[in-house]
Amino acid sequence: MTTSSTLIANPAPTTNTRGGVLRALLTPTAGVIAIMLLAAALNFINIQAIGDGNTYYTAAVEAMLQSPSNFFFAAAEPGGSVTVDKPPLGLWLQAISAMFLGVNGFAVTLPQILAGIFSIPLIYWLVKRYFGTGAGLIAALVMAIMPISVAVQRNNTMDATLIFTLLLAAWAFVKATDSGKLKWLILGGVFVGIGFNIKMLQAFLPVPAFFALYFLGAKVGWGRKIIHLMTAAVVMTAVSFAWIAAVDLTPADQRPYVGSSESNSALELAIGYNGLQRLLGGQGGAPNGTRDDGAARGDGQLPPPAGRTPPNGAVPPGDGGGAQGAAGGGTPFGTEIGSAGMLRLFSQPLDNEIAWLLPFGLVSVGLLVIASRPRLPLSTAHMAAVLFGGWLLTEVVFFSAAGFFHAYYLAMLTPPLAALVGIGVMRLWKLRETHHLLATALLIAAAGATLAYQISIAAGYTTALTWVIIPAAALVIGAAILLAGRFIPHVSRFAVAGLIGIVIAMTAVPTVWASMNTLDSGANIALPAAYAGSTGAQNQRAAMAANNGGRGEIGVNQALIAYLQAHTEGMRYMMAVGSSMQGAQYVLQTGRGILYMGGFNGSDPVVDAESLQALVDAGDLRYVLSSGQGNMPRGMNGGTTTSTITTWLTESCTVVTDVTVNGTLYDCAG
Repeated sequence: MTTSSTLIANPAPTTNTRGGVLRALLTPTAGVIAIMLLAAALNFINIQAIGDGNTYYTAAVEAMLQSPSNFFFAAAEPGGSVTVDKPPLGLWLQAISAMFLGVNGFAVTLPQILAGIFSIPLIYWLVKRYFGTGAGLIAALVMAIMPISVAVQRNNTMDATLIFTLLLAAWAFVKATDSGKLKWLILGGVFVGIGFNIKMLQAFLPVPAFFALYFLGAKVGWGRKIIHLMTAAVVMTAVSFAWIAAVDLTPADQRPYVGSSESNSALELAIGYNGLQRLLGGQGGAPNGTRDDGAARGDGQLPPPAGRTPPNGAVPPGDGGGAQGAAGGGTPFGTEIGSAGMLRLFSQPLDNEIAWLLPFGLVSVGLLVIASRPRLPLSTAHMAAVLFGGWLLTEVVFFSAAGFFHAYYLAMLTPPLAALVGIGVMRLWKLRETHHLLATALLIAAAGATLAYQISIAAGYTTALTWVIIPAAALVIGAAILLAGRFIPHVSRFAVAGLIGIVIAMTAVPTVWASMNTLDSGANIALPAAYAGSTGAQNQRAAMAANNGGRGEIGVNQALIAYLQAHTEGMRYMMAVGSSMQGAQYVLQTGRGILYMGGFNGSDPVVDAESLQALVDAGDLRYVLSSGQGNMPRGMNGGTTTSTITTWLTESCTVVTDVTVNGTLYDCAG
């Protein structure tokens, strides 16, 4: 890579005057700051709509602040019965925020918002360094306005933090490729390892592109490259699995059960549930072989079988409360990702998440590939194709084929897509220097096709589209300026204004869609998703209103809380419930330990009848709330756990009649 490449759209200023240099520096800096302010507005406006966020993770933050053990292991509730289904680093950041701001939706979401905002200068630097200020600014703008990215940042799922970490890794790998120095390569491996400790194997998706960039682009001998990459891989692996090793080497009776694992193993959680099962699907433990994860729902019930929803979209009864999965984003769990296939990302229900600029981004990969004849070390264009194109294509292929993921995971595509959009626009712009009319026609045609496709996506979710006249007008004005400049010399001085019109035409629709997501008070707070359109929003607002905004306060039985508080003083657990979906809101309301007998959704064998009796005998537990067979822990052994606990409750406990509950409250120490 050399900064003298002809691909650079904005060469360094030739003036030696201090004022000229200052203006050259301030203009792009002001642009980046303005884009960051736009991102801040999209994230902070109507922030109260997020409520408690995803209560599964918010309750975990409450737990983590109550003891060093809970903090280290990322316990899902204050009693330390079970961990959440993710590694702890992202939650550590949320806990630190909550330490100063209190445990609330804003505090646990703030780290993701900040990660999203500060990802903007990172992507700007990565693109601007070799393709100029214009490309960098466009990439930064796309990074700020992609609807699914805004939705993810306004939530306490950890994807925005992961994306920021991977951008830091990309920065380090670019520095390594430029310099050929091992220290930058090792730093890149460290950042990837940190990302692994946020969302496990999801962090490894761009690693092939990172490694290929250095292998094909660094001006270092082949043998030295191999040694360097092997060293970086060792460091990356060591950092990635350090926490896992610490957990699995800790005796099981001295730590929480590893949530969403079948064998109480953090390694199995990473390789299985958060790894291969995402690609292959068919998770065990839940009805019909499907399984949800902690980001899926905020309610107190088990998810419905795949492809099915409760009648009329109703929220099932239960003391857990919260927003049913079908309420948010207008798409119920089991149908939110559609069917696997090449067109999955370009069709409902996923096209409103990331597809707005995806076709243009993929075309940009082709523009980079054909820029020049391949040679080693790679040229600037081909290195960009390897880094950003490889990153994007790997994820497009994965999510097109994967059997189990959530729509908001598609935010992972935003960094490489943003970079490729910026690079692609400026490649066509630069081509005007040698093929003015052809390049102008291609740029206008690409912008027009992109806008038409975006309008078709929006039309699939709402009929209120009168506002699209704004990007359409921007396209016409921009095209007129560019075409007139070809024939009228005085107009050519306004060519940049024409380019700005083209960029507005390409980015206005996703920007408006992101703002709708921000302003929609019914946006899903358990499962982040892009704005679902007018019909979907109306349906989800009705469901949220019926359930107090999806925060679950209606489902929480205040009389039950008062009764348990009076009868469990000093006990480790206020009560035991079938899953976190029954208990998370009780944790947030009381700050007390709630034993999640079946982990997140009832599929984990956290306890059995014998261990429950031991807790009762030790004075740590007295009450068990059962809302029926479906809300008891199923375990991984075909229902044996459920039947033994049910038998134990019947034989060893008495039914409490002093308080009315939705289900049955058992006193096991009375």
